[in-house]
This record gives sequence, C-alpha cells and structure tokens, in this order.
Amino acid sequence: MPDQPNILLILNDDMGFSDIGCYGGEVRTPNLDRLAANGLRFTQFYNTARCCPSRASLLTGLHPHQAGVGHMMDDLDVDGYVGDLAPNSCTIPEALRQGGGYGTYLSGKWHVTRHLDNPKHNWPCQRGFDQFYGIITGAGSYYDPATLTRNNDRIAVPPGSDYYITDAISDQMAAYIDGHFRREPGQPLFGYLAYTAPHWPLHAPDETIARYANRFDAGWDMLRTQRLERMVQMGLIHPDWELTPRDPNQPAWRDTDHHAWQARRMEVYAAQIDRMDQGIGRVIDALDRTGQLENTLIVFLADNGGCAEEFGPPRMDFESNWPWTPSRTPDGRPVHYGNGPEIWPGADNTYASYGLPWANLSNTPFREYKHWVHEGGIATPLVVHWPAGIDASDNGQLRHQPSQLPDIMATFLDVAGVDYPTERDGQAVQPCEGFSMQPTFADGQPLRDVLYWEHEGNRACRRGQWKLVNKYPGDWELYDMDEDRTELNDLASRHPEIVAELSALYDAWADRCGVQPWDKIEAIYRQRWGDDG
Repeated sequence: MPDQPNILLILNDDMGFSDIGCYGGEVRTPNLDRLAANGLRFTQFYNTARCCPSRASLLTGLHPHQAGVGHMMDDLDVDGYVGDLAPNSCTIPEALRQGGGYGTYLSGKWHVTRHLDNPKHNWPCQRGFDQFYGIITGAGSYYDPATLTRNNDRIAVPPGSDYYITDAISDQMAAYIDGHFRREPGQPLFGYLAYTAPHWPLHAPDETIARYANRFDAGWDMLRTQRLERMVQMGLIHPDWELTPRDPNQPAWRDTDHHAWQARRMEVYAAQIDRMDQGIGRVIDALDRTGQLENTLIVFLADNGGCAEEFGPPRMDFESNWPWTPSRTPDGRPVHYGNGPEIWPGADNTYASYGLPWANLSNTPFREYKHWVHEGGIATPLVVHWPAGIDASDNGQLRHQPSQLPDIMATFLDVAGVDYPTERDGQAVQPCEGFSMQPTFADGQPLRDVLYWEHEGNRACRRGQWKLVNKYPGDWELYDMDEDRTELNDLASRHPEIVAELSALYDAWADRCGVQPWDKIEAIYRQRWGDDG
C-alpha cells in the first residue's frame, strides 16, 4: 500500500458516455486518453442522471435525496427536496481534512446549494474546502459567468480580458497544486476539478472550434454507427449489443435542413471538451513538476448523460429572468438566445444548446438522455489513474464491475486510510451509502450488490445482470445487462418474479432514502410556479 495518496477528482458537466477519445468519441482528448492508457477505464459506472443531484451524491457518499438534493435547487419544503446540502451529511473534503490532514481545493462548479448569495453555510469553504474558485450556480456564460466567486467573495471577470471559464478553472487548480506543495510539501492534497464544460451554452474559442471543421459533416446517423464500431473494437461494448434506433423524435440526417448549422453545434460542443482536456493536461503537468503524479489517485467522470434539452426558437434581443442567462455581453451587445440557423453558436453573444440529435450521438449506443435512468442518462466514462496504487501490468485495462456515485467517497476514504465521520458540528451524520471500489482496481469483485436511481419519477434498480427501470409514468421494464445493455428487449412479462423481487428492493430503498412520488413533487411545482414551473 503506497503512502497516503493525493486525490484529484475531475468531474465534467453534461457529457455523454462515448464522447471522449478513449471511449470511442470523435473529440481529441490526448490527456484523458493518456490517463486511461496508464490506468483503468470502467465501463459500468453510473451517475444519477442530473447535475446537482449527482454532485450532492458524489460529494457526500449518500443518495441525492438523503443529501437534500432530490431534485434541483428549489426548496420544496419536503425532506430531501430542499435544494441545499443536508446538515447531517459529511462531504469528501470535510472527511479528508478532519481525518487525514488533507489540504482541500475546489476549482469549478459547486451547484449544491440554492443560496447564491447568503447564507453561505453550504458554500465550499463552509463544507470542507480550504480554497475555492468557481461558480455557485449551475450554468452560465463561459466568457462572463454568473456567481463567479473566490472563497466567500463574489468577483468579476477582469474587463477587456480573453477570459474563458474552462481555462480559468484548469489554471486555478494547477496554481493550487503548485502553491500547496510549495507551502506544505508533506501534506496530501485533495483537489476537486469541477468543470462546467460541455454544459450549454455552446461557447468556445474560435481556434479550438476550427479543429473540428467538417468532422461532423457525415451527420448523426453515420457517426453513431462508426462510433459503435470503435467502441466494440475497444472492448467497451459487447459486439452482440445492438445499437439503439435513432431517437423517434429526430429526423434522419439526410432529411435535415441546415446541415452546416447542425454540424456547427457539434463542433462547438466538441471544442468545449477539447479545451477541458487541454486544461487537464496543464493540471497533470503541475502534479508532475511537483513530484506528485506517481502517488495521486486521479478519477475522471461526468455528472449525467448527454443533454437533449432544446432551447426555443431564436430570439435576437433576449430579456432574461435568470442570473445564469445574460441578456447583454459585458460590452453591451444583445445576447442572441435559442436554437436555429440564425444563431451560429460559439461566441459570447450567443446562448444555444446542441440538442437532442447530437445528444443521441453522445450517448451511443444507449437509450435516453440526462433526466432519465435508462443507460443513456446514467452511464458515464470513468477513468482511474494511480501509478503507485494500480499495478503497471493492469495499465490500459477495462473494468466491467458496476458501481455508482456514493462509491467514490468510500473509495477515497479507503485509500486515504480515513474513517467516515460519525458527526459533523456536533450532529450525527447519516452513514455512507458507498462501497470502496479499490478491490476492483485489481479486478476483484465489487463490494456493492444493488444499485438504485430515482429522478423526476424515473426509477431503476440493478442487481447483477438484471436492471429494472421505468420512464415516468410508464410501467416497469426489465433488461438483462449481460445480453442487452442497450435495453432493447424488455423481459418484464417473461420474468414477473424478478420484477417483483427488484421492485420490492427499490421500494424499500426509496422509503429509506426519502424518495417522494413524483406526482406529489410535480404538484408542488405547479402550485408555486404554474404549469411552467
């Protein structure tokens, strides 16, 4: 067992299972590919289908509802749905700082409190981080982000700068690493590098977008087929698993108008990931030059699957009601909002998303998207790199053992030799729901037996090869994950006994974790904000 390792947790935002190069995608990600080639890739790791519930679960080792973020950042006055980290939860940095003496740093997106200004009891520096740079809210302009904060103070983008938040997040983490090991060479570090990329809006520098000129001109149909072929060759996908059909709500590429604009959407999205990977390279360099790379456990993953959210038609003079959606650029130009060929995405005066057709490509070969708990919504790449803790003979290998977000905290505490705290600020905390993944680094058996999900009434439970899942308000579906991970052959009617067993497990979990019926939560939204809430 190596000395107490440094830990670097890298999370990105709204990216599909197969977008990065080492998972079969078209985006150039040489730095992530290098980590994978000298580490491990997990093929069946799962998030919780939505950004803030995933972040709350990841940070606390609990399921989202236990952590207080059962849905989004709204206080619905229902336990588990308060949009704020629960006071009886403990975060990874709190545990590592208290039990392991770690220095703790966050650069990037927080998004686990509804309080954007005050109170600050659930801001990063109040939840275990020594230093913080980033945004409190969930999204915003990459050139002029809302709620930009350093530690506990709101800051502004320097006027006239070529600021781009992905670069700033990367460079700040590299600076944290350099500063920490200059000041405290013997103290281990926990870094949480939480990108906003590639979450909408589609913003990227022109020189990075240009790297993808014509790369997506073949369209989503051909690219999905080509991507699947690469994934099969890599061993990520079993050759017997069929590619899911094109989403029924999207046309064939040949029947789509405005091909150049459609391709541009994916070019900018790819550039956002590319720019993130470039920044990850600079962070790796910081670990290398400080002599820490060998004994740093690096974990990379995404918070949910590709995002199929389509914005409305173009609005060239847009008045926003939301802090994360600006109406004007800093120099006063109107922001052009929406999805349509009138708006060529990428620049600071645009606000667009890449939409359903490209999300279908991002989630190749799976069904559904962010929000849903079929595989397209919850499957994430997971790259693990730790030269001092993973045998070099395992480099480049795949791990197929299923795990999910609470297991990350359990793993970090395990490798650090830190016990999960029993109390925080004098209050008893909920027990960790995670299981250490460290045995699977050496291809051992996972410690987790059952996996659970719920988001917006979409539910799932997986035990071994069987996954029970529904798309709200539909019926339970049953899939054999060994034979049909793309969820095309529903076996519920053939195996009612398995449906009964797994649904009972799910019901017991939902009751224990405070999951509320979605119609109850929807009714609260309608009562407070109307049908558009």
